[in-house]
Amino acid sequence: MFTGIVEEIGSIHFIRKKSEALELVISAQLIMNDIKLGDSIAVNGVCLTVTHYDNHTFSVDVMPETYHATNLKQLQINSLVNLERALAIGGRLGGHFVSGHVDGIGHILEIKPLSNAITYKIKCSQEILRYCVPKGSITVDGVSLTVFALSDTSLSISLIPHTVNYTILGRKVVGDSVNLECDILGKYVLNTINKQNHKQLDYDFLIKNGF
Repeated sequence: MFTGIVEEIGSIHFIRKKSEALELVISAQLIMNDIKLGDSIAVNGVCLTVTHYDNHTFSVDVMPETYHATNLKQLQINSLVNLERALAIGGRLGGHFVSGHVDGIGHILEIKPLSNAITYKIKCSQEILRYCVPKGSITVDGVSLTVFALSDTSLSISLIPHTVNYTILGRKVVGDSVNLECDILGKYVLNTINKQNHKQLDYDFLIKNGF
């Protein structure tokens, strides 16, 4: 379990492609302080397991399902990646509960400055949008963010200067892909209500029921 608060930006040191799978060797500094075999590390929001490490790098395997469902297959040598260690018991939950299980890929349609922030409009599938509500949480390349607007085909987020400077989102351009993970609590609520009432959970339903 993660929080969506990126700890540092790492870089891809080596890639070994195995058909529809990958082995990634990632250079990092901060997260190497207490790393162990079997640790879970979120790489661009994808929960991966440490299989080997030395003083400056760690290795992870990307299985075929993850290969197809995320943008990790687009990484190249020296690509930058967001890194976060798993949440420690007793630690502060600065973002929201993030599983590291990506729901799909979005593509940046628009980037605009707005006062001291930068807004991103991201095109995504209906499967993603059905779990989104204004002011709800979404994880974008491992970063916990708030949805401030929705359309039939896209969602919009806003980045503060710190997020721009200390995550790879500040280096993204229009057309780039991002990994998206919807709020896990919202997914459970939607699944439960749909099973019980056979009704679609949407923004109007939540308003009518006092949320």
